Amino acid sequence: MAKNMKTIGVLTSGGDAPGMNAAIRAVVRVGSYHGLKVMGIKRGYNGLINGEMVQLEPRDVSEILQRGGTMLQTARCLEFKEEAGVKKGVEIAKVFGLDGLVVIGGDGSFRGAKDLCAAGLPTIALPGTIDNDIDCSEYTVGYDTCLNTVKDAVDKIRDTATSHERCSVIEVMGRAAGYIAIQAGIACGADVILVPENKWSFDEDVLRPILESKSRGKRHSIVVVAEGIGGVIEMAKEIEEKTGIESRATILGHVQRGGSPTVQDRVTASEMGALAVELLLAGKQNRIVCLRDNKVTDVDIEEGLAMKKELPQRLVNLAKQLAI
Repeated sequence: MAKNMKTIGVLTSGGDAPGMNAAIRAVVRVGSYHGLKVMGIKRGYNGLINGEMVQLEPRDVSEILQRGGTMLQTARCLEFKEEAGVKKGVEIAKVFGLDGLVVIGGDGSFRGAKDLCAAGLPTIALPGTIDNDIDCSEYTVGYDTCLNTVKDAVDKIRDTATSHERCSVIEVMGRAAGYIAIQAGIACGADVILVPENKWSFDEDVLRPILESKSRGKRHSIVVVAEGIGGVIEMAKEIEEKTGIESRATILGHVQRGGSPTVQDRVTASEMGALAVELLLAGKQNRIVCLRDNKVTDVDIEEGLAMKKELPQRLVNLAKQLAI
């Protein structure tokens, strides 16, 4: 156990994700189990800079495991992108006696964690984002819950699309990554799935599959579009104009971020939060907790940020085969 590790902090940063509360709970309870004082930092790096901290005891994190969002709240912090903001964060951490910090968030949050380490505050990061776009980790906390939310929504849209023999064009989140789109699209039986990682043609990859499915007697079509492509309203209009098939666009939006986390997200977040504390206790820092080869482990932040995660093309190919 690191001799100087007596008080640690935990914060959530960037977009919220179901399971963040489970990770917070694990940090607080595992930290308390090992005799650490744990400080909860409100509103991400903003809260760190402004000293918005409160001590969290094991009972303070009761009844949060099943809740979506983050009890610590989250915010984006432009000030923290500057060296002066990072230094201020380290100074405030010293005021509150923080010997280490756990950061729960996405790749932008990880860069902040790296900067804190360089400035003298031992920090461990763990991936909490529905996008599943952390390159060094096979899975990110919140992804499974998001997929289930999308699945439920698309299933309901399918009911009305079938009744009216419509084409439904549905935008899902993911920023520049297509992980939500490809897996949710397969799970919902989409006729067309568009992801930012692959080139596509409107005539060949959108219109043709829709018309072919209609010729085979299908009474509706589902088109799933990743957020990084966008333009679903215009796409629906163009589909209707060129095919005569009544088409409607739906942007699922922030409903994908909410909801009670699934078992997978609760357990993965708990494992990751526990390992983050154990790493700090072992005197380690500048690490990302991640899932690799289906095992919760850790990598160096610099190494993790340099990795490149590829969208599985086998899933892209499978989606096309299943859509016939």
